[in-house]
Amino acid sequence: MPDTQGLVLVAEDDPSIAELERAYLSRAGFGVHVERDGGAAWEAIQRLRPVLLVLDVALPSIDGVELCRRLRGASDWTPVIFVTARGEEIDRLIGLELGADDYLAKPFSPRELVARVKAVLRRTAMTPRGHEAPVLEVGAVRLDPTRRLVLAKGEPLELTAKEFDLLHALMEHPGRVFTRSQLLSAVWGQVEYASSRTVDVHVAQLRAKLGDASPLRTVRGVGYAADS
Repeated sequence: MPDTQGLVLVAEDDPSIAELERAYLSRAGFGVHVERDGGAAWEAIQRLRPVLLVLDVALPSIDGVELCRRLRGASDWTPVIFVTARGEEIDRLIGLELGADDYLAKPFSPRELVARVKAVLRRTAMTPRGHEAPVLEVGAVRLDPTRRLVLAKGEPLELTAKEFDLLHALMEHPGRVFTRSQLLSAVWGQVEYASSRTVDVHVAQLRAKLGDASPLRTVRGVGYAADS
């Protein structure tokens, strides 16, 4: 399949994981360039100008966190997805606060990686590089897409990446009713293992976390909307 969707740079020092990422992203229509060292990855980023970076956190020479820090310090907002064996909350928060767009902990499904790449590119395509996406407010909920922060009645919420993306998709068009299929496409990239039940479960989780600040409305027989 030709690389019609742009070049993704993968920085991963484990050859088997790097090859798996390369194979699945290539099948999805992306060009893929792989580096196994942070210093080489930094040089390749400057030379190739990829549309998205998949960075392992624990790279030799220059780690993934430092690569992201250098990019953002240079006002380069190329989308970044961190991949790491570390599962601690502090690592995830550090990554997102640096300006990463998403975060995957090993082991993960390569299909999930492809879905995340597509979702991040759809989301960032609406915002010119170097500019921050507008903060969204619906009722008592405030969502900052650039910093991936959500406040409900002024209190910060800890959401999973998919919960955040789902809430973002609904809040971008307040009052609009989305079918489950539309939400699967926008948030999960229509990955084959996702189903309409997946949307229902994530909406239920969001409502539980948002409490009485939740703007989410069920439209019987159709789908969901975010209403003020």
